[in-house]
Amino acid sequence: MATRKTARPTNSPAPKRRIDLALQGGGSHGAFTWGVLDRLLEEEWLEIAGVSGTSAGAMNAVALAAGLMEGGRTGARAALRRFWERVSEASPFSALDDSPLGTLFGPNNPWLQPWIAPWQQVAKALGSQLSPYQLNPLNLNPLREILVDTVNFERVRGCHRTQLFIAATQVSTGELRVFRQDELTAEMVLASACLPLLFQAVEIRGEAYWDGGYAGNPTLMPLISETDADDLLLVPINPQRRDEVPTQANDILDRANEVTFNASLLKELRTIALIKELLQDAGRPDSAYQRPLFQRIDDLRLHRLDADDELSKFGASSKLQTGRTFLLQLHEIGRHAADDWLHQHGKDIGKRSTCPLPQTYSG
Repeated sequence: MATRKTARPTNSPAPKRRIDLALQGGGSHGAFTWGVLDRLLEEEWLEIAGVSGTSAGAMNAVALAAGLMEGGRTGARAALRRFWERVSEASPFSALDDSPLGTLFGPNNPWLQPWIAPWQQVAKALGSQLSPYQLNPLNLNPLREILVDTVNFERVRGCHRTQLFIAATQVSTGELRVFRQDELTAEMVLASACLPLLFQAVEIRGEAYWDGGYAGNPTLMPLISETDADDLLLVPINPQRRDEVPTQANDILDRANEVTFNASLLKELRTIALIKELLQDAGRPDSAYQRPLFQRIDDLRLHRLDADDELSKFGASSKLQTGRTFLLQLHEIGRHAADDWLHQHGKDIGKRSTCPLPQTYSG
């Protein structure tokens, strides 16, 4: 895909712009975010101050940080590609993926869905009756080996090019746990991506953790309070809106999962919107800024980079598909979405928000 020339800030002799990234989780659809990052890293004027990531977003985040320390922007792009290539190689159908059979049995073949759907329902029914402690007593997780082999966590912990915040959900309390960069391990990233019906809970320092999507997908407040960037770019994966009401059992469950994994983000955005409204109504009194967080929220400029129209075409089951062709397709969608966003909103970074905050209440 040809990269268009991006509109860049022109009011500074050194037009650098710092931005935070909030990367949502969503299984293999995280390859979309890989494409987004791949495109953003091409822009020398755009510096990534901090990254908050959950699940697949967390994996993209640590690959990005390790790559930045290994070889700057080029190293980061290479590290991200290396990670996702290993994911595709771990697919049980990787040998078929680029063959005619791979095309025939790929996720985009509508003729195959009526034959696949019954087996998917059987798998879901089995998964709802048996836990991963029964189905996977050895607690095998192919992502562990992929992370260890492709991401140097010493470089991640020592990265001074960006800040990382990785979200997980504490099983005992249901509360959000944010793992910060200087402590990050592969186990913490696996905790962020631990879907409880697929994997056993990840234990860290005596506490059990599940996927961070239940409590923060991704969490925004650490970016606002702990980095120096006033622009925050949200990169969601789970479609926020679907116009058709699901009527089949699988579709209902899939949409319920999407709503669940978007709920924490929407709640946090509404909280930020409420604080902004209160500050505006109060005339931004100096006393309000005695708490630095209020100043940071008031200064926040929010942006959103998504491809809901494209990603919503793929069923939720495709989030478990890791064939090379499918991942590269998602990567290309991400690159294209990022290119469009940069062309349309690159000039707004450092100046204004391009994404409206949600209403704080409905009535």
